[in-house]
Amino acid sequence: MPSSKSSVPFIAIDHVQIAMPPGEEERARAFYADLLGMKEIPKPAELAKRGGCWFESGGVQVHLGVEEDFRPARKAHPALRCGDYAALLDRLRAASFAVTEPDDIPGVRRAHIHDPFGNRIELVG
Repeated sequence: MPSSKSSVPFIAIDHVQIAMPPGEEERARAFYADLLGMKEIPKPAELAKRGGCWFESGGVQVHLGVEEDFRPARKAHPALRCGDYAALLDRLRAASFAVTEPDDIPGVRRAHIHDPFGNRIELVG
């Protein structure tokens, strides 16, 4: 086992990578920045050549990377804890995004949505 200052190997997730189709950066910005309220952050110059875009909110970063043979992640997903869960769901519904709120985990408020590319995202209240 590696030696470290912490007794646990990991302390946080640095970022989550989600795939997107080529040339769809404006749709990504409209969803992740404009609708979800995340801030776009610049990609390093060498990585920017590949396309895609990065977003952050608080300590959460979501990186969208271009995949030539794109297929949406319908099962695998990030789960994002929300600052104002109800207001975010209201914004999503007002923008005609389908929001599903399962009640299968006792004591947990959560919703599933899909980004404009069909990737599943879980929102936790």
